[in-house]
Amino acid sequence: MLSYQGMSSIVNFDTVLASAIAKSRVLVVEGYLWEISQTIDAIAQACEAACQQGVLVALTASDVSCVTRHRQQFLDVMCKSTDILFANADEARALCGFGENSTPEQAAKHLNQFCPLVSVTDGARGSYIGLRGELVFIPPAPCVPVDTCGAGDAYAAGVLYGLLRGIPDVKGMGDLAARVAAIVVGQQGTRLKEEAAVELAESVNSLSDLLDTRLMELMGMKDQVQPKKISSV
Repeated sequence: MLSYQGMSSIVNFDTVLASAIAKSRVLVVEGYLWEISQTIDAIAQACEAACQQGVLVALTASDVSCVTRHRQQFLDVMCKSTDILFANADEARALCGFGENSTPEQAAKHLNQFCPLVSVTDGARGSYIGLRGELVFIPPAPCVPVDTCGAGDAYAAGVLYGLLRGIPDVKGMGDLAARVAAIVVGQQGTRLKEEAAVELAESVNSLSDLLDTRLMELMGMKDQVQPKKISSV
């Protein structure tokens, strides 16, 4: 995942954005955009357009202070049009209105009542992925930490890549995401080296083709889909 913050400082919903959404499989909404008042309406319109087109909507919580300031807007979009939610433990607690004594597992279970697929990361302690009420613990992938910047985005990218490639179950998808995050944490900088990206992509090919029916429902697939053999990302 590569980002340029100045590129999306102000987002307007127009025909170009609507057309791009219609051609996509997933719309990812970055939570930091809530900080800019002009973008709030555009976010709501984009999410609504995605829902109408059968495009998955993924929402990232981004930052606990951002969630605290815009909690109601987050909740409105999450409950109305979000299919996938990404948050770390602190952001998840803030979204739930829970105190510090609550666990990431409790927060993930609560949020999963309102969003079909919920991912809550807890640093070196692992992560939780909830799919329609069933929660799975994902252990952290081993690594020697160098720089934790970008770990959350890397994990989210792993989940989305696994979902789009047809990884058959939540555990496999979470393990891939944890491996992507571990590689990023174990290096300086957030960009995967080409050989690491190829290895991760090819590892998806070795997984079973039998998809969890709940994942098929989330993706809007009526029949079983055979994932394409793609060796690079």
